[in-house]
Amino acid sequence: MNKVKTVIAAALIMGLLVVPHLEAGANNVREKDYVAYLFSYFTGNTGDEEAVRYAISADGFNYLTLNDNEPVIDSREISSTGGVRDPHILRGEDGGTFYMVLTDMVSARGWSSNRAMVLLKSTDLVNWSSSVINIQEKYDHQEDLLRVWAPQTIFDKEEGKYMVYWSMKHGDGPDIIYYAYANADFTDLEGKPKQLFFPESGRSCIDGDIVLKDSLYYMFYKTEGHGNGIKLATTASLTSGKWQEYDDYKQQTTQAVEGSSLFRLINSDTYILMYDMYMAGKYQFTESTDLKEFTVIDHEISMDFHPRHGSIIPITRKELMRLTDKWGHPEGFPAIPNNPVLEGYFADPEIIYSEKHGKYFLYPTSDGYHGWSGTYFKTFSSEDLVTWEEEAVILDLKKDVEWADRNAWAPCAIEVRKGKKYKYYYYFTAAQKIGVAVADHPAGPFTDSGKPLINFKPEGVNRGQEIDPDIFIDPKSKKPYLYWGNGYLAAVELEKNMTEIKPNTEVVMTPSDNTFREGVEVFYRNGLYYFLWSENDTRDEDYRVRYGTSTSPTGPIDIPENNLILSKRPEKGIYGTGHNSVIQVPGKDEWYIVYHRFSRPNGIKMGSDAGFHREVAIDKMDFNSDGSIKVVEPTI
Repeated sequence: MNKVKTVIAAALIMGLLVVPHLEAGANNVREKDYVAYLFSYFTGNTGDEEAVRYAISADGFNYLTLNDNEPVIDSREISSTGGVRDPHILRGEDGGTFYMVLTDMVSARGWSSNRAMVLLKSTDLVNWSSSVINIQEKYDHQEDLLRVWAPQTIFDKEEGKYMVYWSMKHGDGPDIIYYAYANADFTDLEGKPKQLFFPESGRSCIDGDIVLKDSLYYMFYKTEGHGNGIKLATTASLTSGKWQEYDDYKQQTTQAVEGSSLFRLINSDTYILMYDMYMAGKYQFTESTDLKEFTVIDHEISMDFHPRHGSIIPITRKELMRLTDKWGHPEGFPAIPNNPVLEGYFADPEIIYSEKHGKYFLYPTSDGYHGWSGTYFKTFSSEDLVTWEEEAVILDLKKDVEWADRNAWAPCAIEVRKGKKYKYYYYFTAAQKIGVAVADHPAGPFTDSGKPLINFKPEGVNRGQEIDPDIFIDPKSKKPYLYWGNGYLAAVELEKNMTEIKPNTEVVMTPSDNTFREGVEVFYRNGLYYFLWSENDTRDEDYRVRYGTSTSPTGPIDIPENNLILSKRPEKGIYGTGHNSVIQVPGKDEWYIVYHRFSRPNGIKMGSDAGFHREVAIDKMDFNSDGSIKVVEPTI
């Protein structure tokens, strides 16, 4: 039987809705973006205890349940028996797809009563599509099959496929760990099951759990009926049949154990091996850095529930928010981090508020490329400055720009109302020149003007680069101005069409304190024009933001005595804070600074590469009564 359904995880016992297929994210998730852990488990052998439940942890040690420890998926809707056990979740290679496999079983029918497993797939950890795979019905010569236990999934890099592996017992034979590859949709198995592990003893083994570390696969498994402990075997190739076995048991207790599961702590070399002490009704947690020697850490662990055989994966801020939005924020769980606001590596953020769409749009440099060699721009949207959704690639130099195909840096944008219509102008750096593109929507697509707007140095300037544009419309005169510069600051008035320079309006207005490097940002508040800029090199941990003011959009700029407003906080692991934009909440005197910094927590360890691995943050920006800007406190 291959029963395919779509299940809404929240509809525990209610009728189910069908959800459309969602495409996964195109990029792998970076470890820096993990902020919490998701524990999937079941709780027992009676009633609805054989169902998937969730708990979350901020540190990998202290876990709190979601949904008041009630099921998050209705077992009766996804299984053939009415119950599921042993949930194992794997994040897919694309970073945005999740695969869960389950034992399709109700223990009340006996420990040798099940013949099936359940395969599930999701792009949000909330909504899951499901398939039942009945081994006895799918394959020939399975008349003496007694049980199908504890499936798990791993991506086999040699085959480029997801391997599902599980244990089966036929007749009087031992429990054997088999494998088969899932199809592309993760709704079925391809080919016939093959034996994965060949223990030298030839005896039973169940509950295999495999992780890849340093090009070696480590499998922890239980020696069912022959010592009843957790052992380790390793291999360089999953399907080679060649495993190195270790004689010692890895559990650190004399209690009966099963269902071992391994996960690595975020941004750490420490692994946690946990297992179900099922006779004692509790879990034990141990830690290791070499996956061979383990130390008990039960004194560091807390849980407000009693799990059975489950698995733990790290999750991102966005994924954590999806879970808590659906099932509530557990009492006592730490606040969800606000920064960074985007997952992945991004820098040089420009932000606007669209009156037409009632949303904020964020335009960063796509980062993570050595030598700042990115070639495309993306945009993100938000209604609250907290939750950001990726919209699209809005401009690709390789496809959309004829005059430059490299170094896509530091964009800026503006919404302009013309009668009843709105236009969006996007100024960007490419090959150390500045271009302009136009669109009818803030998320594009943008059409390049066909030539650079700025490809010259201002008169009297003989250093620096023509980069880092900022667009500003003077609320007094309604004139549009474009600012730019690296090592110098220049400005020019634009024609009303926003795509051409107005002749004879160029001015050099470099701040007089010799701190200007790049990244100018201009805004107006209470009669003053504010100019913010970045000091030092973006690869420098002391990259930071200073400011000055003027009574004119073209200067001169007055420099306050204490004009450093954003800088590193080593005690928080925050370094390289710079290249900012500023946004005012519509209708309020409420302001935020949007900037990039070294990616936390490991950017500071990267040397100059930290300047290519940056993340975007947003923090509150306040003013004193005299209009001076207060020092901004960068936050996590």
